[in-house]
Amino acid sequence: MRGMGNMQQMMKKMQKMQKDMLEAQEGLKDQTVEGTVSGGMVTAIANGDGKILDIKIKEEVVDPEDIEMLQDMVLTAVNDALEKSTQLKEETLGKFTNGLNIPGL
Repeated sequence: MRGMGNMQQMMKKMQKMQKDMLEAQEGLKDQTVEGTVSGGMVTAIANGDGKILDIKIKEEVVDPEDIEMLQDMVLTAVNDALEKSTQLKEETLGKFTNGLNIPGL
């Protein structure tokens, strides 16, 4: 019955790892990253869960004659923030998955 003790130990470790991973995932919602463009003229703020929380646009970048430039800047800042959010998530949860690509994490 020695093997049963090892199995119980392994199950306890797995349960602790699962609990720690869930806590880390919840913590990602409270961490933020910023994506910026043109020296901070447009800033997008995202959390570690991949949600855009805010977009800041400096007044001097708003030109009614060139809306396309503003749209491009916003898009670039949002993509930068989302990329940083993904990196944060991978760094935070990577210690649990050891580099495995697990869908949904």
